[in-house]
Amino acid sequence: MGHVEAVCVSVKKGMIKKAVDQVVLKESWGIDGDAHAGDWHRQVSLLAGESIDRVKLKMPKLGHGVFAENIVTRGVDLASLRIGDRLRIDGVELEITQIGKECHNSGCAIKKATGDCIMPREGLFSKVLHGGVIKAGSAVEVCQATEAVQTKNGE
Repeated sequence: MGHVEAVCVSVKKGMIKKAVDQVVLKESWGIDGDAHAGDWHRQVSLLAGESIDRVKLKMPKLGHGVFAENIVTRGVDLASLRIGDRLRIDGVELEITQIGKECHNSGCAIKKATGDCIMPREGLFSKVLHGGVIKAGSAVEVCQATEAVQTKNGE
């Protein structure tokens, strides 16, 4: 089973997120105090720490939150998840709603520096089905969606 490596927030959209000790997730809203929270399908973003490690080979000083990710995981195969799959983290339940997102302004600073960005391919977005508190070290459990749910979401 994997775990949360970091949790990050920002007060404004388009800003690098800052790692914090813990976050409070509200059902159907997202992370309390995060600019991306709201009544929409991209309430919480996730990125694998292993993906960030590959970018760090070119940019070793990268910190958590530079891809505007809310949750960094470690030991979770995020790339295998599909729309409708769910993650459980310390009582919080997230449903995957979108895979990838294009960088702002035709390419973020990381894409401009390295020629590539992982968020459009590997970033996951989710909505909060059940809220609670999560922090670095929290265990992450993957719950695969049923075939019917995946079909309903167009997968």
